[in-house]
Amino acid sequence: MNQLAMKTFNTTQVNLEKIAALFPNVITETRDRQGKLIRAIDFDLLKQELSDVLVEGEKERYQLTWPGKKEAILNANTPIDKTLRPVKEDSVDWDSTQNLYIEGDNLEVLKLLQESYLHKIKMIYIDPPYNTGKDFIYKDDFKSSADVYLAASGQVDSEGNRLVQNTESNGKFHSDWLTMMYSRLKVSKNLLRDDGIVFISIDESEHPRLRLLCDEIFGIKNHIADLVWQNKKGGGNDSRHVAVEHEYILVYAKNKEMVDELYEMYSDDYLKRYKEEDSEGKFYWDTFKRKSGKQYYPITCPDGTVLELDENGNPISWLRSEKRFKEDLAKGEIRIIKVGENWSVQFKQRLPKGKTPRSIYKSGAMLDENGTTSDGSSDLLRLFGKDVFSNPKPVSLIKHLIGFGIGSEDLALDFFSGSGTLAHAIMELNAEDNGRRKFILVQLQEDIDAMYNQAEQNRKMIFKNAIDTLNELNRPHYLTELGKERIRRAAGKIKEETGADIDYGFRVYRTDSSNMKDVYYTPAELGQVDLADLASNIKEDRTGEDLLVQVMLECGLELSLPMETKEVEGKTVHHVAGGSLIACFDEDITESVMKKIAMEQPQRVVFRDSSFRDDAARINVEELFKLLSPGTEIQVL
Repeated sequence: MNQLAMKTFNTTQVNLEKIAALFPNVITETRDRQGKLIRAIDFDLLKQELSDVLVEGEKERYQLTWPGKKEAILNANTPIDKTLRPVKEDSVDWDSTQNLYIEGDNLEVLKLLQESYLHKIKMIYIDPPYNTGKDFIYKDDFKSSADVYLAASGQVDSEGNRLVQNTESNGKFHSDWLTMMYSRLKVSKNLLRDDGIVFISIDESEHPRLRLLCDEIFGIKNHIADLVWQNKKGGGNDSRHVAVEHEYILVYAKNKEMVDELYEMYSDDYLKRYKEEDSEGKFYWDTFKRKSGKQYYPITCPDGTVLELDENGNPISWLRSEKRFKEDLAKGEIRIIKVGENWSVQFKQRLPKGKTPRSIYKSGAMLDENGTTSDGSSDLLRLFGKDVFSNPKPVSLIKHLIGFGIGSEDLALDFFSGSGTLAHAIMELNAEDNGRRKFILVQLQEDIDAMYNQAEQNRKMIFKNAIDTLNELNRPHYLTELGKERIRRAAGKIKEETGADIDYGFRVYRTDSSNMKDVYYTPAELGQVDLADLASNIKEDRTGEDLLVQVMLECGLELSLPMETKEVEGKTVHHVAGGSLIACFDEDITESVMKKIAMEQPQRVVFRDSSFRDDAARINVEELFKLLSPGTEIQVL
């Protein structure tokens, strides 16, 4: 019977184990901060193992570095003892939806999702802070406990938000931003499928450094493209030098060799020409003549007319070779028909699988006149009746990326979700093609009042509109409240306009400290008197559903799986996805209840340590499961 760790796994230790398996001779010992002996790596020896020449010391090499890079690596690898708690009252269709909206610091959330969504995300789209000196970035310090790094470390504001305005005056204009981005991208890479794709919006301010950062994290060979998006139309006459009308969207793959060919979705106007359809798909009849080329040969028409020269007496060049022409004619792919007084040779121009994406996205061309930041504002204006968010991405742009980024049943993640455009875009696409795409959105509970107070005068009205809207809804003044409301309203609008039978819901989770008290993680640091007085190692304000979610995260179960609660002889028993997990966190569980749980033969069961009266009862349960469900993994907390 194993005890659950109830914290994220230690990436550093995982990496150490991998290196130890390859090079056991580089493993040594050192002492940690508490003086305890731990395993470590002799990096000088490791360097020699990875070199075919004698390694004598540091050499200059091509790399991206900055003050704080080691801290970023440490932040990415260090485990946290936090959890996600369900917020059913804010959710829509909790029991049936496959979508998630998670409130909290995105680095913490990404770490918490490592087990449940490892290699499961097909597409990541993020629109992070652009580091213009006016926006905010996250600051992290996971070296100390969750409580220690607060006000004393100077890394939170008066409301407890881990955000700072990254102005040039702080002397770390690029470094802070790079440190923030590096750790998040590094952790998010683990969630991507092998054929997964990442899209990152950015402007000129950090585009060069973000490109180098992604080259390091994802590998230069996995860079697909830097898309250029025209985000503005007109204006800019007040610019001092050049009116910048574009942003970038960096595109990287987890493993480019695993990514299928990328195709854009065709516009409705383009599809109109494909009016005919046969067993192989849609097509239209197009002329077989070619304006230039050297495919010269005679074609005989049904009445014996030979087509070889045009009206000017020049040889006619055909689209394909004579051999291919005869094969296609026999298969019905070519027809020879009379058009007026003349004969016409035509072939079936079939609808291609897709159009290869272009690197330049001009507003009004590929994006159907909905491709600018002002169009993003219009998307929200139609839902809220006023501007409530600053510079949101347009739904059409994100739909376009989704169109060639994921399949109709894949999962997309946005961990800088802002106003929730990704969710809006996925629901619209699903309604159009009856798809089953799913989303996970992650957003910090940013205080809109604070954003209003620190905003420039020309942006204050937007934040005031957001505050007024939340007041009307009687909701707290957090950006997450605006994001959830945007999804609800978009879902209602799409359902009303299309009537499509799709998933309009989302489950809400919120980050919090672990459900377990400190004694669970560091029992040796408490004296015997403290342990005797401690009635439970679980915090008093936590429910069985809170515990269930933390267990699911550790067991690697997706947070969208069906959850059901049953009463068995007065005890509360939680079921996840049928028999994937059964948990009972009540105390003094009787043998008859244990027997009924065992008879369902779940893959794993979880109980509290206090569920057993004594060691004898614990042994009896183990023997009971060996008899009735020998394949069940039994764990306790």
